[in-house]
Amino acid sequence: MKTVQEGAGATTLCVLFYALAWSGSVAFMAQTGGDWSSPVEVFVLFALVCGSLAWLATRGSEAPAIQVARPYLETWVFIVYLGFYAVAFLGFGMSAARAALPAGRLQELLVMALKLGAHLALPCGLLLALGAPISPLFQLGLKGRKFWRTLIVLSVVLLGLLSLVSPSLQHIMALEASPQALLALAPLSFAWIAVEAGLNEEFLFRAVVQTRLSALLKSPIAAICLTALLFGLAHAPGLYLRGGLGDDGASHNLALVIAYAIGVLSPLGLLFGVIYARTKSLLLVVLLHGVVDVLPNLPEFIRTWQ
Repeated sequence: MKTVQEGAGATTLCVLFYALAWSGSVAFMAQTGGDWSSPVEVFVLFALVCGSLAWLATRGSEAPAIQVARPYLETWVFIVYLGFYAVAFLGFGMSAARAALPAGRLQELLVMALKLGAHLALPCGLLLALGAPISPLFQLGLKGRKFWRTLIVLSVVLLGLLSLVSPSLQHIMALEASPQALLALAPLSFAWIAVEAGLNEEFLFRAVVQTRLSALLKSPIAAICLTALLFGLAHAPGLYLRGGLGDDGASHNLALVIAYAIGVLSPLGLLFGVIYARTKSLLLVVLLHGVVDVLPNLPEFIRTWQ
């Protein structure tokens, strides 16, 4: 009974904390003349609509619990690691890597290698040093997790939403690439982004961090909310350092960057967090993360690899 009460308390506090952080970020963007409609649109479409669909699609999923032997120690080790990762890697490290080589294939290969190191190799090394098992984090979940139903339903919905609310299709058409090139490069682009963004980020944030927080707080919902905030905030240093490059959310105003990270990026963390909590399938969240990112990243992939 005590564990249930502790979990309920953590759930309430973390849901309220997330709601305050997100609404405060949107209010700040509106007050400073920023684009406050985008976070509202992202939250409604991806967190509420797609999150509800994910909840329904995964009904009946039989996902085993991932055991965490020392939740307090392991959680704080990875909170500290996320701080190092956000500033040293996503901030200065990625900027240095992109400055080391001209834009093109070699630069993309270097970035991929560094991301695999920061998101997979180093976290796995920390888990081994802590004596924590790694294999449960790489579950495919193809059976008994409503894998295919969830993948198909959400892929169709996500691609449809992105086609409507993002300029991705216009950017792809502007390339004037041949149908043959699109047919050949689109699957390769999906595979690339599913590894670069999907595997890397979902392993670190969902498989590692969310499972530690869930064990510590005794509440999957609390862990989803906090991990979503960490997922958004981890991108803030990189967006701040890229302030003059015109990327979405990039700015030299640190407060505006933080508001964007929480307002626009964290709702996607909620969606992936719900899917992972319900299925414990790393492959499923990796593929769906790739679905979210493939259209916006396809033009750059074609320019680089065609």
